[in-house]
Amino acid sequence: MSDNQEIVSLTFFEYPKRNRWWAFNQMQLALSPIRQVDGVSFFKLMGTGGGFGFSLKPDFRTYALLLVWKNAAFARMYSESEIYKRFSQQCKSNFTYWMRCSQCHGSWNGKQPFAVTAKATSEGPIMVITRARVKLRKIPRFLRFVPGSSRSAEKADGLLFTKGIGEWPAIEQATFSYWQSQQKMEAYAYQTAHRKIIQKVKKEGWYKEELFARFVPVSISNTNEVRELA
Repeated sequence: MSDNQEIVSLTFFEYPKRNRWWAFNQMQLALSPIRQVDGVSFFKLMGTGGGFGFSLKPDFRTYALLLVWKNAAFARMYSESEIYKRFSQQCKSNFTYWMRCSQCHGSWNGKQPFAVTAKATSEGPIMVITRARVKLRKIPRFLRFVPGSSRSAEKADGLLFTKGIGEWPAIEQATFSYWQSQQKMEAYAYQTAHRKIIQKVKKEGWYKEELFARFVPVSISNTNEVRELA
């Protein structure tokens, strides 16, 4: 991996019960410190959904921090940053997915946050972030159909991990998923039930803004170890 290429990290911090109110407050209090992290071009501090994949039920144990690093040299300083220390000292565990974007279309708050710096293969593992801002008048339709579609992924062949993430419940929602291969991800994405939802979304214009991005995994690090994937 070139030190000059952009790299993306997505960290999930899980907090013990005694620190969950503190973690909730960080959704606002931590924004200014995150902006001061050297080498970060885009970030989102998000809550997560309970259950499997997308869920309206919040998971108050777990919060997600997405960081887009200008290059790998900056990213290597993540564990020494004040914001990482701030969160890790309060959480009981954390793990980070490191990845490089291979495909992206759409926008996030009017920005294209991910530069394409990698080439995916159909056989290799893949990570995916989908994100949408739902039109207010379309929220009832969204809530009726999308959670059920998300639950259908629970038995999807090749799905290693998924978690609903987002800035605002029901309005600004995203999902992170990790698959054994691009082939298996596409097999799920193009199966009948999921495809029908996508067609309905486009036909009825549910989203004010949306983004779909694929990533080549680099490594997964947790509190105690780093596992290289590429």
